[in-house]
Amino acid sequence: MNLTAVILTLNESQHLPRCLASLVGVANRVIVADSFSGDETGRIAETHGAQFVQHRFVNHASQFNWALTQLDEDTHWVLRIDADEYLTLELAAEIRERLSSLGPEVDGVFCGRRMIFQGRLIRFGGLFHIRVLRLFRYGRGRCENRWMDEHIKVAGPTTNFRGALIDHNLNSLTWWTDKHNCYASREAVDLLNLKYGFLPVDSVASFANGSQAAFKRWIKERLYARLPAGFRAFMYFFYRYVIRLGFLDGRAGTAFHVLQGFGYRYLVDAKMAEVERYMREHRCDVEEAIAAVLDIWLEGQTASS
Repeated sequence: MNLTAVILTLNESQHLPRCLASLVGVANRVIVADSFSGDETGRIAETHGAQFVQHRFVNHASQFNWALTQLDEDTHWVLRIDADEYLTLELAAEIRERLSSLGPEVDGVFCGRRMIFQGRLIRFGGLFHIRVLRLFRYGRGRCENRWMDEHIKVAGPTTNFRGALIDHNLNSLTWWTDKHNCYASREAVDLLNLKYGFLPVDSVASFANGSQAAFKRWIKERLYARLPAGFRAFMYFFYRYVIRLGFLDGRAGTAFHVLQGFGYRYLVDAKMAEVERYMREHRCDVEEAIAAVLDIWLEGQTASS
């Protein structure tokens, strides 16, 4: 069994050694697809035996799908992992012991994803038992073509591993808020597209196929996106913090649920309103407004995101 791990990077010298260390004995090959980092990311990748390639970044989906074109033809399985993530020992053992025994009909594998924020494991708010499809057969999976919150799509059956990967970013809260400001612009593009239809919709959304990601995407596109802007951000936060007991995550958890569960989504709605106001004032189409307001060019270039 030949497993290749794909890691997307931009200035990830702080996280990359930890991620690569968790892949030892698991991945036969590692490709680090970089967006022209200005730190030691490239040196670290090559020191650890990874293949280091560079490509101009547009969004995570297009970057990952480009990285797939760099894989060897003898690749059997692909693992997608972010630089600030790492495999738990349990998941690493499952991949080594179970992946090669999966039947040829299985196209993908779901695993758990747990998040550490400001040193605390987030256990409530509906985030503890998140399942993500991160392993898939080479040639049978690709990333959704969207600007934010992209998932891997496979056509055939999937299975589950019990182990998890850990998302533990070590950067400051200032860095985190800057990143989520950029993320909010990209998510605004996806929500505006649901309303105006200026791009093809590529989505895993499904009410009935049993995938957690597909069901959550269906809720987001069919229900959440139709709620009044602003109000839906508050309702989502209330669901996470009160109904799903997010307040039990302590002080760090409260910061996370407020910032990511409410503030981030309210910012998305505010950015959408700004784009639509620009459309009215300048009598232009949504794509021109997105470029002017969000600094995102939909033909494949971004100036600052």
